[in-house]
Amino acid sequence: MAEATLTGTTVAEVMAELAALEDPRAREVNERHGDDHGVNLSKLRALAKRLKTRQELAGQLWETDDTAARLLALLICRPKAFARDELDVMLREAHKPKVHDWLVNYVVKKNPHSEELRLAWFADPDPVVASAGWALTTERVTKKPEGLDLPGLLDVIEAQMRDAPDRLQWAMNHCLAQIGIDHAEHRARAVGIGERLAVLKDYPTSPGCTSPYAPSWIGEMVRRQHDPSRGGSALA
Repeated sequence: MAEATLTGTTVAEVMAELAALEDPRAREVNERHGDDHGVNLSKLRALAKRLKTRQELAGQLWETDDTAARLLALLICRPKAFARDELDVMLREAHKPKVHDWLVNYVVKKNPHSEELRLAWFADPDPVVASAGWALTTERVTKKPEGLDLPGLLDVIEAQMRDAPDRLQWAMNHCLAQIGIDHAEHRARAVGIGERLAVLKDYPTSPGCTSPYAPSWIGEMVRRQHDPSRGGSALA
């Protein structure tokens, strides 16, 4: 693919800017979470804001297979412009956690093929791909639950979450928590499942943050719904 874009900005120029933003301390922190880049995300977002939406450049940056470049690509792309199969390939190429999460949250959720992809990924044998299906399902649990089989989702979570691989387990746990938070009629069962499975019960939680342990998470968020003055942020 040609390096120059219609706007005159080249991939080489952007890669040079990303290299200049490299921070060894940021890389050290990111590598502990499985991400191999050292760019401060606030500075990355500032660069994306300056570049604005550039779909062609985004595609070229994605093709570099560089994590920082791919994160930038996801910030400057046009989410609705991707075909279903393009997004499927991109997800399977998104080996780093942050790239995977941003692709799902910033691009796929805004794409007209998101529901079709949700169904396909949810049933995928690759647990990382399946975790994306669960993330999209959690979005529907909160924003568009009509047509979802919530008791059926709880059945699957109860049977599979304890022994699921880490990324899939985290996504299932998030879905469990959101069902309990957003759907009072299923809250007691969601809390009960969380208590029995005890997934993430001992997860270290910083002061001011909400534990990802589903019973605690559900309880805290329900309390906030009744008392908006309560602060803090959930980990998941």
